[in-house]
Amino acid sequence: MARRWTAERKKRAAVKTLFSSYYVVFLLFIYGPMFAMFILSFQGRRGGTSFPMRGWSLYWWNKLLEPSSVGDMQGAMLRSIILALIVMVITALFSTMFAMAFRKRFYGSGLLFYTIMTGIMVPGILLSLGLATLLKQIGIPPAWWSTALGVHVVWTLPFGFLVMMAVFNRFDGSLEEAARDMGASEWTVFKEVTLPLITPGIVAAGLFGFTLSYDEFARTTLLAGEYNTLPLDINASMTQRIRPTLFALGTASTLFSLLMIGLFLVVYTLLARRTR
Repeated sequence: MARRWTAERKKRAAVKTLFSSYYVVFLLFIYGPMFAMFILSFQGRRGGTSFPMRGWSLYWWNKLLEPSSVGDMQGAMLRSIILALIVMVITALFSTMFAMAFRKRFYGSGLLFYTIMTGIMVPGILLSLGLATLLKQIGIPPAWWSTALGVHVVWTLPFGFLVMMAVFNRFDGSLEEAARDMGASEWTVFKEVTLPLITPGIVAAGLFGFTLSYDEFARTTLLAGEYNTLPLDINASMTQRIRPTLFALGTASTLFSLLMIGLFLVVYTLLARRTR
């Protein structure tokens, strides 16, 4: 009996070790190139895009401030940030409105639900191609602030909507009923009771909108118009001579994304604590 128990224990330990090793290799495969890019962005002036390192410096980071060295990367990053912020606001607003509407069943609710979810199910490149073809037929020029904005919202809205649906599924409607029984109007109930309780969810929906829009490529590639967003400019740079400047830009963009996520998490935590 003791031998069998020992054998089973060794077998479980071996299986656990195997899966742990696989998990570590998987993480290295996914994130290893990104960390390599971070390190190579600090190459010396004569350094290239591969190891070994040829000194350490901020030379390629300084080159980011020179428009002639990276084309319109600065403008592309600014456009991506502006676009992501606009998408964030629209996603948070409309996902909240739709989720509140779905608190009660209404005629056509099923059709509306699956229409919203279509943004996730349709491949991005097909959506971009179809809309670009339609715009060409009716004579409307594509632009990052109009057509790209619309397709980004179609992509991000389902994620924010699902977040808000989960929030309202856990929402205690008796609090609103108590406020109404005390004579509060519908606007007062929403402003004083509903909104403070769902604000963390609204922040989370907005975060989905920002992060998904900021690095979106497939849905933007045919709809950005004359001026590219950052993912499109990075892809265009990959077809030319690759320099560590591109690694520095990728590192800066990643750090900015992590900073925004951290900021949203801090805001979400503060609002959640306040709600409790």
